Amino acid sequence: MKDKKVSRRNFFKLVGSAGLLGTSVIATGCSGDPAGGKGWMPSQYNSAGSWPVKVKGRIAIDDNNLSIERDDAKCILCGQCIEVCKNVMSVYGTYELPIKNDTPCVNCGQCSLWCPSGAITEKNNIKELMAALNDKSKHVIVQTAPATKVALGEEFGLAPGSIVEGKQVAALKEIGFDAVVDTCFSADLTIMEEAAEALHRLTSTDKPVPMFTSCCPGWVKFCEYYYPELIGNLSSCKSPQQMMGAVVKTYYAKEKGLNPENIFSVAIMPCTAKKAECKRPEMNSAGHEHGNADIMDVDCVITTRELAQLIKSKKINLNNLADVKYDSILGESTGAGVIFGTTGGVMEAAIRTLYYNVTKDNPPEELLNWQSVRGLNGVKEATVSVPGVGEVSIAVCHGLKNARTVLKKVKNKEASWQFIEFMACPGGCIGGGGQPRTSLPPTDEIRKARIANLYSLDNKAVKRLSYQNKEIQDAYSKYLTQPLSHKAEELLHTRFENKSNLLNAKKDV
Repeated sequence: MKDKKVSRRNFFKLVGSAGLLGTSVIATGCSGDPAGGKGWMPSQYNSAGSWPVKVKGRIAIDDNNLSIERDDAKCILCGQCIEVCKNVMSVYGTYELPIKNDTPCVNCGQCSLWCPSGAITEKNNIKELMAALNDKSKHVIVQTAPATKVALGEEFGLAPGSIVEGKQVAALKEIGFDAVVDTCFSADLTIMEEAAEALHRLTSTDKPVPMFTSCCPGWVKFCEYYYPELIGNLSSCKSPQQMMGAVVKTYYAKEKGLNPENIFSVAIMPCTAKKAECKRPEMNSAGHEHGNADIMDVDCVITTRELAQLIKSKKINLNNLADVKYDSILGESTGAGVIFGTTGGVMEAAIRTLYYNVTKDNPPEELLNWQSVRGLNGVKEATVSVPGVGEVSIAVCHGLKNARTVLKKVKNKEASWQFIEFMACPGGCIGGGGQPRTSLPPTDEIRKARIANLYSLDNKAVKRLSYQNKEIQDAYSKYLTQPLSHKAEELLHTRFENKSNLLNAKKDV
C-alpha cells in the first residue's frame, strides 16, 4: 500500500503537538529541550476545528535583501514575523504605503528567530565561503564574535550559554581556515577609539551629545531611516567586525607579508545585519589604503547557525574537540572585549577605558561590575563620576521599540544623557538574528544564560581593561599610532547617511 502524502497544512498540524523539541528537530534543524504542550505554535494554530484559523499574513522580504530570505513553501502565514517586526523592533507598519524603493528592513533577522516553520532564515553564504576555502591562492582568515562563544554549543546539544570558545577555534581549523582571530580583539580596539571619541565630545562643543554607539548595524540603519536628524550623534567608530576587517588587510597583511588582494576575510557573527554591513560601499578602508577600492574590509559573514551547518556537514564532532587558542597579533582580548556581546557591555567597557584616559588610574571595582547597566530592562540609566570630567549621565537601550522611547526624549530634550548605548536585538548580540533557535520565540531564560557566561569570562580574565591588551598596544605602536590619529580615522572610522528618503515614515509612531 502506498504511503499517504502529508500536505504542508497537515504536517504543521501534526508537529504542533510535538513541543519545542519536535520543532527544533523537524522545523529548524536545531536541538533543544522540550517546552511542553503546543507552546511553540502561535495560538491560532492550536484551535479546534478548521485549521489554520485567523491567518495573519507575513512581512515582505525582498529578493535582494542581503541578510534574510524566506522559503514560501514553508510559510504558514502565522504572523509571528509581523509580531516581532512590529512590536519588538518597531519597523513593520511604521511607514506609509506605497513603498518608495525596497521594503524597509533593518536586517536584524529577529523574524527568523520567531518563525515557527523555519521559513525565514539568514541569506546563506556558505557556498561563497567554500569557494574561497578551496582556492589555494587565497589566505582565508576568520574572526569569531563573543556572542557566538556562548551560543554555538546549543546547536550540538549543550546547555544554553555553554562556553565553546576553544572548540569553535578548533573546528574552524579543521574546516581549513588559514588563521582564526578574535573579534574581542577588535572590540578592544573599538573601545580605544570610542572612549577617546566620547571624551572629546564630553570636553568640547564641536560634536553633538549625547553620543550614540555605532557598533550595531541594525540600530545604525534604524537611525538612518527614522532619525536622520540625529545621525551626527552616532559615534564615527566602525563596528568591531569592520575594524577587524580593516586591520586584517593592512596591519596584519604587512606583519605577515601577505598581499591584501589575496586575503579573504570572513566573520562568524550572531547577527544577520552584519551580512549587510560588510557590503556597505564605504566599508573598504583597506582598499583605499592600497589604492584599490574593490578590496572590501570584510568579504563574507556567516551566522552562528550557518557555522553549525558547516561543522555538521564536515562530520566534525564539536563536543569532542580539544580547545585551541586564537592565532597571534589579532587574537588577544580582555574581559572588556568579551562583554560587547551583551546589552550594557559596550557602555561598561567604554566607561572603564574613558575613566583611565582621564585619570591614568584603573577604574574602581564598581566599574568592573557595573550593575546599573546590566540586566534585561529595556532602558537602563546611570551616572558615573569621572574625576576631571564630572558626572557623566548614560543610558543603555536594547530593542528598537525601546529605542524610539529613548530617541523621543533626546529629540525633545527631556533627558540629560551624554552617552547612550543602542542595540537592536533584545539582550544585545547574544540575542542576534543569526543565533541558534533554541526556543521559539526566544526566551529571557536563554538570553540570561548566554549573558551570564559572557560576564563569567570577563570575571575570569587576567586583563579586564581594553588598554591592557598587549596586541592592541602593538597595533598602535607599529601601525595606528594612537586613538583618533589620522591613520586610525582612515581605517577605523566611517560615515553614515540619511536613508529617510527611502521611506515615508509615519508621524505618529
